Amino acid sequence: MDWEQLRFFLELARAGRLVIAARRMGVDHTTVSRKVQALEKSLGRPLFLREHEGYKLTEAGRALLPQVEAMESAYVGISDSLPTLGEQLSGQVRIAATEAYSTLLLAEQLAELGRRYPHLKVDLLALPRAVQLSRNEADIVITLERPERGPFIITRLTDYRLHLYGSADYLAQHPTITQVEQLSGHRFVSYVDDLLFSKELTFLDELLKNAKADLCSTSVLTQQRAVAAGAGLAILPAFAANQEPRLRQVLADEISFTRTFWMLMPIELKDIARTRTVWNFLREQAAQEQTTLLPPLQHKESVDE
Repeated sequence: MDWEQLRFFLELARAGRLVIAARRMGVDHTTVSRKVQALEKSLGRPLFLREHEGYKLTEAGRALLPQVEAMESAYVGISDSLPTLGEQLSGQVRIAATEAYSTLLLAEQLAELGRRYPHLKVDLLALPRAVQLSRNEADIVITLERPERGPFIITRLTDYRLHLYGSADYLAQHPTITQVEQLSGHRFVSYVDDLLFSKELTFLDELLKNAKADLCSTSVLTQQRAVAAGAGLAILPAFAANQEPRLRQVLADEISFTRTFWMLMPIELKDIARTRTVWNFLREQAAQEQTTLLPPLQHKESVDE
């Protein structure tokens, strides 16, 4: 029995659709179909029912599945014990994360991943919206919302800090802000309320009663560029805003928000070597970025000095 054919069988059994299985394997969908058909021919029985909504296992397919999963677990164990095999990881892993985390942190981290595993193909979805694992839009998702239920593996990836920022030029044109109440006379930049993909991004109500944004965008990086250009004040993630030299923290000793990034993947992918490797890599990288994600809080004493 050909292990290569069994790998394609296993991927199609998990994905339920040729195009998704092909994406994960990093091949064309015709390759998946050809490999599965060859396996079925060698076994002398159909393993899938081809239906309009996708591929479903036959009785023979359901009987074969746990045996192939056991073979996969054995292979993963060998890969873990022999690093040279791990370096040959191949196939595709699709990661979805919030726009700022993807652009400012993951992009560089994935360059290192590529150096470690040159045969691994990665898709990075940097989106200012929620991605649905249940729709197979991604294999690993980094999100602000922790699902209450679902067949997922979930971990708390990292906390991160946000502060109120304004540009040096904007702040120079207005009286010095020494208390929260003085913010009511300022312009704000924020998210478009009815297009928010997470309740964790509602900051203005916590900051100032009845505060309204004068400029709104679904993109936090667009908000940051607007604030740096003098459009007003905004709550921005420190790992992004602290990279912009035109920005200054406002009431740094008083205004601070902490949010959490959760990382999820479908439970059926947890024993696949490539997804587990990427999962562990992302956790490792997040741990190394703690100073960037959670910079020390500023206090009046240190500012006065």
